Formats: sequence, structure tokens, C-alpha cells
Amino acid sequence: MRISLDWLKTLIPTDKPAAEIGALLTGSGLEVESLEELESIPGGLRGLVLGTVLTREAHPDADKLSLTTVDVGDGTPRQIVCGASNVAAGQRVVVALEGAMLYPTQGEPFKIKKSKIRGAASEGMICAEDEIGLGTSHDGIMVLDTELPNGTPAADYFGLGSDTVYEIGLTPNRADAASHYGVARELRALLRQPCHLPDTSAFAAPASAGSNIGVTIEDTAACPRYAGLLLDNVQVGPSPEWLQRRLRSIGLSPINNVVDVTNFVLHELGQPLHAFDADQITGGQIRVKRAEAGEKFVTLDGTERTLKAEDLVIADAHGVPMALAGVFGGKTSGVSEATTRVFLESAYFGPAAVRRTSQVHQLKTDASFRFERGTDPNMVLVALQRAALLLQEVAGATVAAPIVDEYPAPVQPATVRLRLPRVERLVGQYIAPERIRQILTDLDIEITEENPDLGDQDTWVLTVPPHKVDVTREADVIEEILRIYGYNNVELRPNNSASFLARFPNPDPEVTRLKIASLLSGQGFSEILTNSLTNSLYFEKEGEANNSLVRILNYNSVDLNAMRPTLLHSGLEIIRHNINRRQRDLKLYEFGKTYSQNENGKYQEKNKLVIYLTGNAAGETWQHKSEKAAFQDLAGAVQQVLAALGFGGAASQPVQHEYLAGGLALLVHNQPVAQLGAVAASVLKRLDVTQPVWYAELDWDALSKKYKPTLVARELSKFPEVRRDLSIVVDSSVTFDQLQQIARRTEKKLLQSINVFDVYAGENLGAGKKSYSVSFTLQDFTQTLSEQAIDQVMQKLIAQFEKQAGALIRK
Repeated sequence: MRISLDWLKTLIPTDKPAAEIGALLTGSGLEVESLEELESIPGGLRGLVLGTVLTREAHPDADKLSLTTVDVGDGTPRQIVCGASNVAAGQRVVVALEGAMLYPTQGEPFKIKKSKIRGAASEGMICAEDEIGLGTSHDGIMVLDTELPNGTPAADYFGLGSDTVYEIGLTPNRADAASHYGVARELRALLRQPCHLPDTSAFAAPASAGSNIGVTIEDTAACPRYAGLLLDNVQVGPSPEWLQRRLRSIGLSPINNVVDVTNFVLHELGQPLHAFDADQITGGQIRVKRAEAGEKFVTLDGTERTLKAEDLVIADAHGVPMALAGVFGGKTSGVSEATTRVFLESAYFGPAAVRRTSQVHQLKTDASFRFERGTDPNMVLVALQRAALLLQEVAGATVAAPIVDEYPAPVQPATVRLRLPRVERLVGQYIAPERIRQILTDLDIEITEENPDLGDQDTWVLTVPPHKVDVTREADVIEEILRIYGYNNVELRPNNSASFLARFPNPDPEVTRLKIASLLSGQGFSEILTNSLTNSLYFEKEGEANNSLVRILNYNSVDLNAMRPTLLHSGLEIIRHNINRRQRDLKLYEFGKTYSQNENGKYQEKNKLVIYLTGNAAGETWQHKSEKAAFQDLAGAVQQVLAALGFGGAASQPVQHEYLAGGLALLVHNQPVAQLGAVAASVLKRLDVTQPVWYAELDWDALSKKYKPTLVARELSKFPEVRRDLSIVVDSSVTFDQLQQIARRTEKKLLQSINVFDVYAGENLGAGKKSYSVSFTLQDFTQTLSEQAIDQVMQKLIAQFEKQAGALIRK
């Protein structure tokens, strides 16, 4: 949410610096995420001053140029070459000094430098209005009529001011602060300074109803209050500059004066409004009702939508929808350039009704944002009168009829009992009752009764205004008190202590995670962090519900309506985002949680480490050509992770994975701890990923549980290692992992490592055969190996390969 400080000061005058106000708001729970300085024109006319032309002579070497001397108020007249035909001695002008940056209406910005023009020195520039962004005229230099002294900044003469815009991270419970007036109320309590609503005392409406628009509320639970005002003689057109500037300051684009006024009031007071073309309200009657299931409705964006029976609509006398209540207007009933009669809507809609419609139709608007969280029913008429006065000013409107206000069951303020000792207990510090009373008063919370019962001392009965929708309990009131009192004002005890010391886990999970993260980052992988919420459609077949999914009951978006059962899809969304921006070579990893529920409805939460590889394994250089990432690159990264955790030499077996096109499972102590392979083409297609992706998923819970950070070190052997190679022909179904396991079982003392350096399959071997070229590294840490000992080991290995794998040793 964007808040303009200049706008805010119209509601609560203050001379506090922008940074200080930002710090106060952050301290009270309205976190200011950023401050942005805005200028009414680019550059803010910095480096431009008022001056007086002292002399003017023709340039000796140019017919259309003049040599002038100009007094800019610093006691040193400047010589300036000027090309304007209207320059003359005695004129008051705007002078751009050396070093000033100019932002012309047309063209690129440029900097004023000391220069020579046709041989004459020029120490600045006498400006025309288009040269400094003040207009489009280039008929000549600006000639001013002012008594201000030379050297006065041009920004002061033209009344240009800057503005500070706060970006506030508004939490869902702070609907009361979703406007400039809401923030002003917050500052009133923080600064102990009065704020005020815009003056609407000039509003007047005729006593006679005339041809007014009638209103009928058919669902008072979804719409407790609906008010409207009929305006005549409306002239739709562009908004004045001040109104456009206000909207632009908070990131809105001006549309026309009627729509701009409704947007202005929304962001000023927090009350959404909607403007109907009154001539399009058939039958002169508005009905607030539920939609007919299946009926069609075209919204302002030109999209035809199929309504549901739960949708609350604003309809005409015949029940034809004109707007989705609190969400979006209709195309046919909206204001256009031909509109002359406007019916302004100001209503209080139930949050649940608006939220349901907004979610179903995937429409998120400034109005729905506020209605979903709860608006102030007492602001309905104030906003309507404010908008009417503004439309009289900017659109020539006249009030044609009295305000229609249907409010059958007024919303009552909440009543809360506050126990003063409870304040100290929850805050952790004594706050004087006088200070509490002051804070509550500044927050519009009224103390209606003190000590209501003889046995209930130090208790107040409070009335909480409806705009504080999240304050319904004693704890909520205490939180309000603490926000304004200041979290930083709660002192810590000098000697904080506990009755016991918690045992630190060994190994520390965070240290272990950081160790593996550093390992992967050192190999060129980038860590990502994705949303735990995902789209349930990723995991469901058409017509079949996935009962293992953990679903979100009150989701904000259908794209985020379930907890992720795997990290794969959220990672693929990141990969797709990068590929679409021509970042195709990606090495990524993520630590995250997955969520599921079993047949008994119990929820399960697991920690995973996932690794992604796609595109080229390494960038192309003059020494090496780039090569596509392969399974071996992924497997190597996974093996290094396992080795770092002390699980080197993990066994493997083929695995059928729901989202992989084949792959392997790695086992530690006969328990699967990792699954890796190529992501299935069907999954990639569903996520719109256009290139192959290698994926590994490691069971971080199992690995962390088995991991023992004990470091075993031994002295480097004094005796050399020996390498022997074998070419082993086996059936195509025999894997290298099987051969490796046979070798490990056969020789446990001298065999240090096994490596396959070539695989061959061809006609020379026969059908269904392949050949592995394997190297064996042998070493004895107590003596030098003799040829006899080496031969004995190799013969044992050959014998077991032939016996257990049906191998043929090529010689």
C-alpha cells in the first residue's frame, strides 16, 4: 500500500521528517518497506535560479545569437550566449547554472557545462519553459514578473514541491489503516496530535426526492448498508492536475474525472465507491441480490463471466446484474464520455460475500481488497458526501436528489472488558492507567464503564469502533495499547534467566544444512526458496480427487490452494521463469518441507533437499565446448552431498517415480534416501518447461538422523597404490552398480576404489551384451603390494564376476 506524505499532511498537519514518521509507523506495526522521493517535474529544477539580464549585445560571429550578462545573485555576473529572439536587458529570467541537469519536455536530459559557442564563452543557459519541463512552448525564453531577489531557486518561484511516498506492508488484520485517513488516525495516537476528516459541511441535497433511484437490499447479511446519491449535469473529462498528481503519487493512472474521484476517495478514506451511469439503471431501481446461477455478465474489462448463485450483485429493477458487489463494475452500466447523470454507490458489504466472489472470478481490486478485510460502516455517508463535493468541483455536477441510505440493522460496536492487571502481565511492564486511558482515547476506543462490579476491581468496559475489525478480545485491546506505547519502550530485566538450560542437538541441524548448502554453492549451484503453497491441479487427474493433498480451506488464489506434496513443481516454476528470460543454464537447490495426509487424515510434514540441473553443465570457453547437463552431473552432485554427510559408496537400485522418466534410488543402510532422474515429459509440458530437467530429491530427515559428525582422520599411507584395469563383458541388464557391489564384497581390505571409464556395446560383442572398462585401485597401508598379492586379488575378482554376473573377461 502506497501512502503520500503530502496527502497525509492534509489530514494531520505535521512538520516531522519523513524518515521519523516512517520509523513511528513501523514501530506501531505498519511496516514501512521503502520511502520514495517524488518530484512534480523531473529534476525538481535543481541548479536553476532567478536572474536579471544586465546587458544584451549581438554575437559578433552569429546573426541569431546574443551575448548577454546575467546577475544570478552571487555578485559575479555570468556571460551567457542566448539564441532566443526575445531576450533583452532588464528582464527577469530563469538561469540554469553550470552543473545543472535539465529535463526538457521533449528529448533526452542534458547537463549544463561551461562552453564556447561560436568563439564566445557561455557560463550557463537562459531557459525557455520546454527546456526545463514546465511546458511545451519554445517561442522564447521565459520572462518573469517577480520581485524575488536574484539567486532565488526557481523551484521556490514556481511553487514546486517534492513528496515522499511510503510503501507500507499492510498485514491482513490492519484494514483500519488501508487509507490515508487510517494512517492519519495511527499518527494521531503516536504523535498525540489531532487529525481531521475532509470538510463536508458544504454538502447540500434537495429536500424533494424527485426522480431518485430507489434501493432494495434483498440480502441484508451480505450487504448490511447501501447508500447512493444521484448527480446531474456531470461533464465527464480529464481530471485537474492536482487530482491526477495525487493518484500518480500512489501508482494509479488517471482515467477520467468521475472515476478518478472515486479512486481518490477510496485511498483517502478507505471507503470504496462505484459510479453508475444513471441512465443505464433500468426501471430507476437498484436491487442488491444474489445472482442467478449460470447467468452471464460482462465486466468492465470486457470479459464475460458465468455467475454463481453465491455471487452478490448490484442489479437493476429487472434483476439484470450491473456490478459484482464490492468487486468489479459492469461494462454496460459504467461511466462513459456520454454520461451526464451519475448514481454514486457507497456501501458496506460483508467480507465473506466479497471474498468468495473475488476468489471464484479471480478478480482482485482495490475495492475488494478493503471489503474482504472489513471496512467502516460509519464512513459510508462521509465518503459519499466527499465524492459529491469533489465532483461538483471537477465535473460541474449538481446533486439531483437526497441521499438514499438503506441501513436496516446498524452494525454495533464491539464491547470488551479490559482488566488493567492483565495489561501488565501480557506486556511485561507496568503502564500507568492514565497512559492507557490516553492511548485508548486516541484510538477512538471509548471507556464506557469503570469497575462495573464490586468484586471486579481495576476493570474497564470498552466500546470498540467498527473500523477496528480485528479488535474483539481483551488480548487485542492490549496489543493496541502496546503498539502505541511502543515495543521498544518495554524494558528487559537486567538479569534474564531460565530455570533450566536446554540441551543443544548434536549435530545441530542448522550447521549441517549450512555445510551442505556451502558445498553445493561452491559447485556453482544457486539456492532458491519457493512458496509452500501450490496448485492442486498439478497433482490431480481429471475427475479424480487426490485425498493425500493438504488443502487450504480459505485460499486467496486457486493457484495457491494446497500445501505442496513435493518441491518439484514449485522449482519447475522457477526454472520456467528463468528460461522465459533466456536464462537456460541452471543449477539450483532448495531445502524445504513437503506436506501430505494419510488415510486416517493425519498430517505429515517432511524435510527435503532437492537439486535441479538443466541446460548446459558448464559455460562454453575457448578451451572447452559447452555440453548438456547429463545424469552423471546430477548423480555426482548427489554423491558429493552423501559423502559430505559420511555416506560414501551408497548402493543404488532402479526406481519408478511418479514424476520421473526412470531413475535411481540411492540407499544408505538399506533405506532409500535419494531419488534422481530426468523429469517426465508430461510434467514438463504441464508446467510449460521447454527443455529437459534433471531432478534429485533427498530425504533430509533420514540423512540428518543418520548423520554423525564424527571426523576420522588417518595418516597418509607411506606405501604406493596400484591400478589394474579389466574389460568385463556382461548382459545388457547388468549394471555397473552390481559389479561394484560384487567387488566390494569380494575384497574388503585392499580394494580402495572402483571406476568405470568406458562402456561399449556393438555387433562385435553380440546381441544383448555390453562391455565395461573398469579400473581398480589397490593399496595396503602396512606394506608395499607385491605382484603376487595383486594377482591374487584380481583373480578373486574375476572369478566372482564370472560366477555372480556371468561375465566374460576380455583379454
